Amino acid sequence: MSLTGWIIVGVIVLLLLYAVAVYNRLVRLRALVKEAFSGITVQLRRRADLIPNLVQTVQGYATHERQVLDEVIAHRADATKAGTVEGTAQADAQMTSLLGRLMVVAEAYPDLKANTNFLELQQQLETIETELQSSRRYYNATVRDLNMNVQSFPPVLVARPLGFSEGPFYQDDDQSIQSAPKVSFPAATA
Repeated sequence: MSLTGWIIVGVIVLLLLYAVAVYNRLVRLRALVKEAFSGITVQLRRRADLIPNLVQTVQGYATHERQVLDEVIAHRADATKAGTVEGTAQADAQMTSLLGRLMVVAEAYPDLKANTNFLELQQQLETIETELQSSRRYYNATVRDLNMNVQSFPPVLVARPLGFSEGPFYQDDDQSIQSAPKVSFPAATA
């Protein structure tokens, strides 16, 4: 084989090695995205498991707030059953809103706010919400990394033909959080 033949074989081998390296990186990134989404669903399950205890505690004090309590119970597992990132995010946002309404109900009952069981459940919920927020950020970071690799050149030459595509970001479509709240203070009296 001539020198030109060896150079061509060498270039082909280098291109194949590069394609294998890109493929392996994309597989790793896709696995990280799946793992990150799994982390979100774990936190959503923890929250869904905590909700009946929280509702039961509130129920003992707030018997006439039945509609809020029923809605929270009815939708507690929606996020874990959604199946898609978009569906999960939508159900998660709905549950976050319902939990906010539940906490507003709890504010109206001073005895409930002083109940140690309620306070412990509320603390657990706050911890879960913090971990859920971290899980969402981690998921979006892994999706960003995957998307950058799938969209950039030259990895796109390997990614598209092998079936790799961009992943959806976990986002809240609530338009009320897209703008800063208006804050006003009463004028000082002299």
